[in-house]
Amino acid sequence: MKAQPDYSIYLVTDDGCLQGRALIDCVREALEGGVTLVQYRAKTASSAEMYAEALQLKALCDSFNVPLIINDRLDIAMAVGAAGVHLGQDDLPCAAARKILGEDYIIGVSAHNPAEAKAALQSGADYLGCGAVFGTATKADVKKLGTDGLAAICKAKGLPVVGIGGVTADNYREVRAAGADGAAIVSGILAQPDIRATVEAIAKVSQEFAK
Repeated sequence: MKAQPDYSIYLVTDDGCLQGRALIDCVREALEGGVTLVQYRAKTASSAEMYAEALQLKALCDSFNVPLIINDRLDIAMAVGAAGVHLGQDDLPCAAARKILGEDYIIGVSAHNPAEAKAALQSGADYLGCGAVFGTATKADVKKLGTDGLAAICKAKGLPVVGIGGVTADNYREVRAAGADGAAIVSGILAQPDIRATVEAIAKVSQEFAK
């Protein structure tokens, strides 16, 4: 069985948060600060652009021994040798993705309620991305889950759970206290003026929950 990565500080990329900075530089700063997992998400990029950027990120993540997950795109994940993919409720079903990728790839699935979490578990997901915990600016159509909703999923999970949606250095502790194995963070890291220092602050809190 494949080893589960460290989900505690899970960076999700978003070009809209970079404020003119280069993505590769921002991700490097985050890795230097202690990010444990990186998901490459590029909703508006072409396939060629995604492939080129994912290759760069894969090499960077490898240098820090941190796994790279690709959002939605199984083909990009396979082409660059990423650790796995993350799938939303409107993407290719997890069971179908597993048939294509095999057992060696990590497959994460977004779950917004216990029913979706149970379905993801039954379909062979490796972890759950649950939210939006605090609401989110990146996905306006996603309902707020809240820490109570997150806790309910965590209690019945059977899988590692990552809280996502509006997570920052200031509320990260609440996500972990609800029982999540980590938090997926977008603007809470990438939109900050000092990315490395922000991640270092989150890492200090994360250590409180280390088993």
